[in-house]
Amino acid sequence: MLHRISHKLWLSGLPLLPRLLSQLNRSLTGIEIHPGARIGHAVFIYHGMGVVIGETSEVGNRCLVYQGVTLGGTGKEHGKRHPTLAENVVVGAGAKVLGAIQVGANTRIGAGSVVVMDVEADSTVVGIPGRVVHQSGVRINPLAHSALPDAEAGVIRNLMERIDQLENQVSALQSCLQDVAAGHLVKDLNAGESQKLKDREIIEFLG
Repeated sequence: MLHRISHKLWLSGLPLLPRLLSQLNRSLTGIEIHPGARIGHAVFIYHGMGVVIGETSEVGNRCLVYQGVTLGGTGKEHGKRHPTLAENVVVGAGAKVLGAIQVGANTRIGAGSVVVMDVEADSTVVGIPGRVVHQSGVRINPLAHSALPDAEAGVIRNLMERIDQLENQVSALQSCLQDVAAGHLVKDLNAGESQKLKDREIIEFLG
């Protein structure tokens, strides 16, 4: 409520009173919202202590923001320098969304993530820096942080499987050399489509 008032005063051109109301709001709630920030309808800040929302931030309707979240800028330049969240975005505890980036509707940002690039709608973002992980067709409870995928663990698992396959191929090559020496036919050792898909996932993760 205090932010709605301070935002209207800010838009009217008053320089001091909106900032005083913003600081009063911070003292009462632990939530620091710059008077210039645009906050949509039905936005819920859950256990809001430590939440910081910068001057040119825009938060869409029905967004859910947890404690310790920062919607911050990455420089001192004038103009748009803070993020824009579309509708129904969930930002997990301690996450940092930095810069003049766009976060698409129905996106979930995992706790502790640092997002510095645009995110398309219906995405799940985890990690530092934030990486988009896909969960096609799976609906997740927005409060269930434990349901977020572990991108690093997935890539490490793929790497371990790749190493195991390469070791098997080396062993098979040694057998092929023995077959060639004995005049036997050589087996096809090409990687399957599933392994090629995992290789692409590893490359995408590493950027």
